[in-house]
Amino acid sequence: MTFSAAEGFARQLDDEDPLRRFRDRFHLPLGDDGKPLIYFAGNSLGLMPKAARHIVDHELNEWAARGVDAHHSADAPWYNYHETVREPVARLAGAHPHEVVCMNSLTVNLHLMLATFYRPTTSRFKILMEEPAFPSDTYAIKTQIAHHGFDPKEALVLVSPRDGEFNVREEAFEKAMDKHEIALMVLGAVNFFTGQLFHLEGITKVARRRGIFAGIDLAHAIGNVPLALH
Repeated sequence: MTFSAAEGFARQLDDEDPLRRFRDRFHLPLGDDGKPLIYFAGNSLGLMPKAARHIVDHELNEWAARGVDAHHSADAPWYNYHETVREPVARLAGAHPHEVVCMNSLTVNLHLMLATFYRPTTSRFKILMEEPAFPSDTYAIKTQIAHHGFDPKEALVLVSPRDGEFNVREEAFEKAMDKHEIALMVLGAVNFFTGQLFHLEGITKVARRRGIFAGIDLAHAIGNVPLALH
């Protein structure tokens, strides 16, 4: 397939997209001309599903009718939500059900993981990330670095695209690992800004051969691209 910037080619791709029918399941904001906007901000906040209002209203009605008992007696008991979604989330992540749990927020979970796996020493304390990385990831990592008494300006190693390029070359991660004493790598499977999909298996193997813990943030990948963590 030869790609083109022409409008006709874009319309052709839309016509051939097997997922195009799902567009009608979401509310699209309208522009000043009253027409639906072309929405490219899903990495920040996704479009509202048309079914969301009904689902939320149903849960509010459960709360009104049952009060605290809704934790256990609602149509979909709240107390067991993390178990209810375990199987589908595992499928999306390409993981085993016993390996996943839905809890907290992205930044809280990053702190919990970093508190466990970031074990810096005086000779090996640096964390490797792609640039630009998701802001929440960066804030959490800088906080953890400072918590351990290191300077984020020295301890945070960023791998950036080359001048004139938008994607990070994956061999750049290996070069950074060879140049610096890396303790931990945190990588977004899909970059939040560029949409670059990284070859997780290859990069992880490179890190593990060097004794580097590899942490993967799937926030912008899960449900968007096929994942097979095993």
